[in-house]
Amino acid sequence: MDINQFDFYLPEELIAQSPLEARDQARLLVIDKLHHTREHKLFHDILDYLRPGDVLVRNNTKVIPARLIGIKEETKGKVEVLLLHECPEEGKDVWECLVGNAHSVKEGTHCNFGEGKLRCECLSVHPEGIRHMRFIYEGIFLEVLEELGEMPLPPYIKKRCEDASQYQTVYAKVPGSSAAPTAGFHFTPELFQACQDKGVEVVDITLDIGLGTFRPVKVQDTKDHVMHSETYHISDQAAQTLNQAKAEHRRIIAVGTTSVRTLESCMQKYGKFVACDEETAIFISPGYTFLAVDALITNFHLPKSTLVMLVSAFMGREWTLDCYAEAVKEKYRFFSFGDAMFIYDGD
Repeated sequence: MDINQFDFYLPEELIAQSPLEARDQARLLVIDKLHHTREHKLFHDILDYLRPGDVLVRNNTKVIPARLIGIKEETKGKVEVLLLHECPEEGKDVWECLVGNAHSVKEGTHCNFGEGKLRCECLSVHPEGIRHMRFIYEGIFLEVLEELGEMPLPPYIKKRCEDASQYQTVYAKVPGSSAAPTAGFHFTPELFQACQDKGVEVVDITLDIGLGTFRPVKVQDTKDHVMHSETYHISDQAAQTLNQAKAEHRRIIAVGTTSVRTLESCMQKYGKFVACDEETAIFISPGYTFLAVDALITNFHLPKSTLVMLVSAFMGREWTLDCYAEAVKEKYRFFSFGDAMFIYDGD
């Protein structure tokens, strides 16, 4: 499909620059994709649309302070490095990174952060600014990152978070992501408790969010876009719970597009949910047949992004763009710190 079919008008002032103080007070556009109806609610109202026996699947990944700013040792020029994911197959402390002004970072280039507290060497050069870097440090790597790194906020957010926890879900547990699963921002511990009190099960899976989720589409025809690989994990307990829900025809509700991609990747490969640690480069766009997910909680995404394409695959492209136009008209807040949608079949 032509990439322009996923474009839409978005006034810049609707791009949320900071989160709401009360997470569950975000607005919620409830969309019945079967009957083509929609309602304007607040996020905590999602309880009214959940049923006993539903399974909420959330991505418990934790964002690491993956943005590093330092110097190239050879030239003393500034360098910016964004850690994407670890490459254990290439050795200890080797990471795939996205590098700013990457043309100046060649194989053998050394970078220095925090006056030598952290150093790295470029091992290999890859297209689109990707470099594989070996990091050199003393102590525990994540602790060094906590001291020297910054939260890797998306470029459309112009100001830094006052508190790093603002760019984490309340259930973030497994460090490894360079971006947050933002649909989960709207949940509070109290809201999860209310869901469970209603008989809703909550299942955690993990997908380390890197370049694959947010890489811009640079091709005219979407079928030519290639997703970047990301690592996911499903535990044995999670697989058992999900398979039982499927067998009993209970709804599986994905909290965010990364949960969708994890569940669909597993189901597409195995025909059921299995415990696994694997990589996925799944690209979900219109024409895709969903095998795992029955309903979706998601934020409002960038024009012409793979995430808009995923939502379009789930509820139809024209209806998606019509709902986005409605959200613009009603001045919903967009992107990472913005408002949410709940998309389901109202049968």
